[in-house]
Amino acid sequence: MTARKKLLGEWMGRFSKVAMSGPEPNAAVLAELKMLRDRVPQSTGALVASGDGLLIAHDLPAHIEPDGMAALSASHLALSYRLSATANGGGFHEVVVRGTEGHVVIYAAGWASLTVLAGPEVNVGRLHLESRPVARAIVDHLAALATKPGKDRAVHTHRKE
Repeated sequence: MTARKKLLGEWMGRFSKVAMSGPEPNAAVLAELKMLRDRVPQSTGALVASGDGLLIAHDLPAHIEPDGMAALSASHLALSYRLSATANGGGFHEVVVRGTEGHVVIYAAGWASLTVLAGPEVNVGRLHLESRPVARAIVDHLAALATKPGKDRAVHTHRKE
């Protein structure tokens, strides 16, 4: 845990009676994100978030706040699951948001999500071709963490004072 995270947890505990402690990102998940960014031209960043919006790992540009983006990704993921279930009665795999300045693509990754950011000129087919296997690999990495107590845990915990 970085000194900054520790200080934030102490301040939150002091002022809100809730303290947060979060692990460092899992090295294997972070490596997947960095490789994805290298393999997709026009990719600008990626993150993995839990279904409840907690940041697991990120490789984002400095101007994007990772925790906020993780929360937004989880919200969009939840809406997408619900929309898919309501409209088709089936599961959800991915959603593409095409904006004027780029793309945001969110992939289901087990109990988490993979969010990939890319510029407006990205080849979306290539983005999917590279990102879908990464989402599956992240599922495997997170499942492996769940079976190794005390190791790089990907689950953030909250404790009350």
